[in-house]
Amino acid sequence: MNLVQPGSFLTLHYRLSGPDGADVVNTFDDKPATLSLGTGQLAPAIEDKLLGLAEGTQTRFQLPAGAAFGERNPEMLQRVKLALLHELGDPDAEYGVGDVVQFPTPDGQGSYAGVVREIGNTGGADWLLFDFNHPLAGQPVSFEVKLLGVL
Repeated sequence: MNLVQPGSFLTLHYRLSGPDGADVVNTFDDKPATLSLGTGQLAPAIEDKLLGLAEGTQTRFQLPAGAAFGERNPEMLQRVKLALLHELGDPDAEYGVGDVVQFPTPDGQGSYAGVVREIGNTGGADWLLFDFNHPLAGQPVSFEVKLLGVL
């Protein structure tokens, strides 16, 4: 019987839900996911809960607030001038509170997302307040898993 170990390659179905019980990710109704532990595809706290589980296991566990995606960090709230967004992106784009905006990483090889939390005007310069925290940062989560294969 294969047990999950650091570096294991997994085929699994999983469901991640937030404190309101709504699914954030759910593969049970579609194709299973395949991933390798330790590569950042799952939060380290979730990977820790999988270690030692046997192939074929189906279980659910709760992670307390902040355990899966860290605590909310006030430094991850950043104001960005609207002019800079228009210069670097679509000059005709319009933004609203709750919009998710993709930003390129400094090396241009990837991207990260920020959520518009506020739109303001200070001294004639329009700006947007972005929250770059993970949406589930500082919140408890539920994780259900069915391990189909462990290599």
